[in-house]
Amino acid sequence: MDLLSVNDRDGCYPNTYYAQNITPLTQTNPVQGDISCDVCVIGGGFTGLSTAWHLAQRGYQVHLIEAQRLGFGASGRNGGQVGQGQRLDQVELEQMFGRDMAKQLWTIGTQAVELVRDIANTPEVEADFHPGIAHTNHRKRFLDDSRAYVEKMHRDYDYPHIAFLASAEMAELVKSPAYHGGTLDTRSGHIDPLQLALGLARLAQNAGAHLHENTRAIDIIDGPTPVVKTNHAAIRADHVVVACNGYLGNLRPDVARHVMPINNYIVATEPLTDPQRNAVLSQNIAVADSKFVINYFRFSDDNRMLFGGTESYGYRFPRNIAAQVRKPMCEIFPQLSGARIDYAWGGTLGITMNRLPHFDRKGNVFSVSGFSGQGVALGTLTGQIMADTIAGHAERFDIMARIPNPRFPGGPRLRQQLLVLAMLWYSLRDKL
Repeated sequence: MDLLSVNDRDGCYPNTYYAQNITPLTQTNPVQGDISCDVCVIGGGFTGLSTAWHLAQRGYQVHLIEAQRLGFGASGRNGGQVGQGQRLDQVELEQMFGRDMAKQLWTIGTQAVELVRDIANTPEVEADFHPGIAHTNHRKRFLDDSRAYVEKMHRDYDYPHIAFLASAEMAELVKSPAYHGGTLDTRSGHIDPLQLALGLARLAQNAGAHLHENTRAIDIIDGPTPVVKTNHAAIRADHVVVACNGYLGNLRPDVARHVMPINNYIVATEPLTDPQRNAVLSQNIAVADSKFVINYFRFSDDNRMLFGGTESYGYRFPRNIAAQVRKPMCEIFPQLSGARIDYAWGGTLGITMNRLPHFDRKGNVFSVSGFSGQGVALGTLTGQIMADTIAGHAERFDIMARIPNPRFPGGPRLRQQLLVLAMLWYSLRDKL
């Protein structure tokens, strides 16, 4: 089944809240015929667009192809959270890789947030970066771990921007009976993700990159000079960067063994009044909780609650996304039970077994994917890393490529069935 079209119409943005007030780019026609270039980038999300921009700035001739519209996939549909570090916290990373590599991964993660903050200040990005992400505990027994983690980040990582919040302090910030304290990171933040993606696209075009929508890659012929076959063209390039994440499909089966597509869902309520908004969050921050099947939420600039929650592992989105997401939203915020839902949508992201990105190189063909929900920041920085790598400075790529990403077992169908069983277990554990 075709992930690019099973839930969406070809050539159209999905009906998300984000897509209502955008200015589509011009000069993004499909590639026709045979062309040659320095670099062909496959995928028009954060990673692909950032790669095209950073390479074009260095003088490379870049052609980026996107099967649908720029920012069409998870990059233009996600919760907009721009978080520090990797998907796993520093305690877990130290246990997995030791202190030195954990610190290298932390540095890369902080560079990612700083890059997004800088990009948000350019006129090409028509969205503001709002500081602050709270991580809330859905179990009281997690309080000691949260306090210890903040102390560790202050002591071992010289990171003063994170604070521990006791239960009463969190209740003042996040007006929900579901949570028991947590942390607040004021250097992280949130942004309109589709506007960020389109801003990257404008930056790339201004730097000289060629962006092509409605151009699907159907094959990559490896070799000293790889060739990307599309539905209407053949692109011969010195280097190819595959940045398809959850929409990779069968384009790179070797990578697909490490990266699993899953679906996630978001709703946007009607605009709320200021008193209604303040009865939910007392500050303009984003929030993510400690559940494995995570709930995450924030307000839009026009006072809509953007709430993401629940996941599914079949190809198709559920028929009634709004009802499915309303349930956890109202469990966390009973005060929103009467709020009208104006938009409800799904998207497909890529996860790995260990929730850390998968960086891969075969000759002159690079693949980067599997950001596991951390792609707004890390995906954007990865474009800069890819440009450095192609220019001969692969230090950060090599750090990320050293992360061991286990394969999902079996073929595609068995991998999906095993993932469903695993996620059902984690969902049950969250409840218990």
